Amino acid sequence: MMSKPLVETVRLTVAQATIRFLVNQYSERDGVEQRLIAGAFGIFGHGNVAGLGQALLQNELDPEPDGGEMPYIMPRNEQGEVHAASAYAKSTNRLQTYMCTASIGPGSLNMVTGAALATTNRVPVLLFPSDQFATRYPDPVLQQIENPQTLDTTCNDAFRPVSAFFDRINRPEQLLPSLMQAMRTLTDPADTGAVVVAMPQDVQAEAFDFPVEMFNKRVWHIRRAPLDDASLKRGADLIRGAKRPIVVSGGGTIYSEASEELRAFAAATGIPVSDTQAGKGAINCDHPQSVGGVGSTGGDAANHLADKADLVIGIGTRYSDFTTGSRTQFKNPDVKFLNINVKAFDAVKNAGDMLVADAREALTALTKELEGYSVSEDYAAEVAQEKEAWEKLVYKHTHLDNQPLPAQTDVFGALNEMMGDNDVMINAAGSMPGDLQALWRAKTPVQYHVEYAFSCMGYEIPAAMGVKLALPDSEVVSIVGDGTYQMLPMELATITQEDIKVIFVLLQNYGYASIGSLSESHGSQRFGTTYRQGGTGTDHTAVNTPKLDVDIAANARSWGIDVIEVHTMEEFKDAYRQAEASDRATMIHIETNLYGPNPPSSSWWDVPVSEVSRIESTQQAYQEHLEYKKPQRHYLR
Repeated sequence: MMSKPLVETVRLTVAQATIRFLVNQYSERDGVEQRLIAGAFGIFGHGNVAGLGQALLQNELDPEPDGGEMPYIMPRNEQGEVHAASAYAKSTNRLQTYMCTASIGPGSLNMVTGAALATTNRVPVLLFPSDQFATRYPDPVLQQIENPQTLDTTCNDAFRPVSAFFDRINRPEQLLPSLMQAMRTLTDPADTGAVVVAMPQDVQAEAFDFPVEMFNKRVWHIRRAPLDDASLKRGADLIRGAKRPIVVSGGGTIYSEASEELRAFAAATGIPVSDTQAGKGAINCDHPQSVGGVGSTGGDAANHLADKADLVIGIGTRYSDFTTGSRTQFKNPDVKFLNINVKAFDAVKNAGDMLVADAREALTALTKELEGYSVSEDYAAEVAQEKEAWEKLVYKHTHLDNQPLPAQTDVFGALNEMMGDNDVMINAAGSMPGDLQALWRAKTPVQYHVEYAFSCMGYEIPAAMGVKLALPDSEVVSIVGDGTYQMLPMELATITQEDIKVIFVLLQNYGYASIGSLSESHGSQRFGTTYRQGGTGTDHTAVNTPKLDVDIAANARSWGIDVIEVHTMEEFKDAYRQAEASDRATMIHIETNLYGPNPPSSSWWDVPVSEVSRIESTQQAYQEHLEYKKPQRHYLR
């Protein structure tokens, strides 16, 4: 008589087991559970069509018996699908994400840029790049890169430096421990980012007897690291001893859902709160202590206060180069840093005193510990004065009535006034994030969605899809430049195919406004930054060269998007109301002034200038660069 096996098993391919495992993974924080992997994006080729492609098909036709369906969406570009997954994860405060799969070679490598964006922004995405044959019978297979030094290196090893976790499944037995580590990384608030599990195409289709318990529902509890007593006392003592403290609030404040606690902390102490690109909206713009964006793309109020601050309280910020004004923003020779962050790597930056804790937990504890403390009346009055002066400038620069072409800041001002508090504005890269951080007035943590950590042109269109999937009840408005549009428009087809209602605002200015301005200010005369008709002898700096007449409006229509072309701000406002009322994806196309005007700058960004040159403009720019570098330091004392 044969005995029953000690462990009940089920025979599945590695790909089928992967999908069955993923539909049973949940995240939980503060008692609320949600599916961790909300769905799948996938572009198929010979590397995954019969593996993960077959598994997703089987799930759609016959959902997993113990976990249900894995919703599938067919994107058009592998980089775009990862951007969409990142935007989804950001919009769910990193509690959910999408999986992405691509075929071997160029398909998988197209996801590397998206992986870098996710890891830089500290948001979780799950990527399954396809790989060469593990058996090496077909070798080299189509699209396989051969490394003569070692046969176990593939092009997918390019993911290693841009991933929070990387593994390769060469045998079915490796799948479970790898997926467990993948889920651990996705739900780790300190170490999350791009999680990459490379899958050889033959292994995807290989069958194995997996233990049934592998597919039981598993809940990954996202921890809130408390602030220990010693750190609490140390932090409170530093704040009490400061005369001119300022908070720099980053994306970690929003991901921690600590907005209410930040507002309470600021109200109780009177400490002004500035924000980074990722942190805007954590404190409402009309809060008395909200002083707006800080750093290279910040505004006067925050930057003037930051210039003289003696204590900088960083909350959930990675202190990007823009935030610190290339280490020139905080000019007080005695400035100290107190950094609250779940990630020790970020908490130690600028030689800061480290408070390694969840933002919400730390703010709650500090507010209680600092009961009775408040900044001086003189400093509070200065904060109020700076805030009032900057708000007047914000109104001025968003109501320019610029002629003959509107300034992009006019468009931003109109959108800011017409969009609801819980609607979402999306942007990334170029001059627009600079204007937006300075001028946008966000009242909620969801309204401002700008990717400026990796500053990736092309993010905006797929991101709109990801955000709308995450927040179906919000109006999602993606602001797209003509340069960005030409880099990655393909997901417009996916948006049409999936009947996803978003609004695109296309600013046509026939060039790269940001890089053009940067080039001009650094002595390079806007070389190669405008879309002009080429040909022998073309002067790439000449504004009188004929414009390259690319009809973006017609192109967008060809993807199936409704397009409204406008020329004035009144027409723009009418078009927005029309797009808002529609149930279809709509693009509003408007030509804006390539040369601004833009809001005043009160900070600096270090971009090296040629030390020697025969061009006079470059020589002058180098001398100016030397002057700006004089206050630059590492903030070590």
